[in-house]
Amino acid sequence: QVQLVESGGDLVQAGGSLRLSCAASGSIFGINGMGWYRRAPGKQRELVAVISSSGSTNYADSVKGRFTISRDNAKNTLYLQMNSLKPEDTGVYYCNAEIRSSGGLYARPYWGQGTQVTVSS
Repeated sequence: QVQLVESGGDLVQAGGSLRLSCAASGSIFGINGMGWYRRAPGKQRELVAVISSSGSTNYADSVKGRFTISRDNAKNTLYLQMNSLKPEDTGVYYCNAEIRSSGGLYARPYWGQGTQVTVSS
């Protein structure tokens, strides 16, 4: 079984920083694209940032210049460095990854359980 487990969410004051991690475990053959999404209270889940297997990145306009997505392929781990946090960054942050499991023919999307980020003003 493949699992994604996020960590690093916390309560932080506006202007502060947090680093989220997402560790993939289980019978993994390979991981393609990975990304972070978030769901703010009362809103739909939205894309925050994505990173390809080769390291190409894309960010939502609202986080450009403040957030940095990265990955450690040797550790099957995804990161999100969040700086200059704003109250509107509050939400549950989810990790997503396209993973081909050992014995599987194709990669498919997996989601983590989410980690809460709360930014106070």
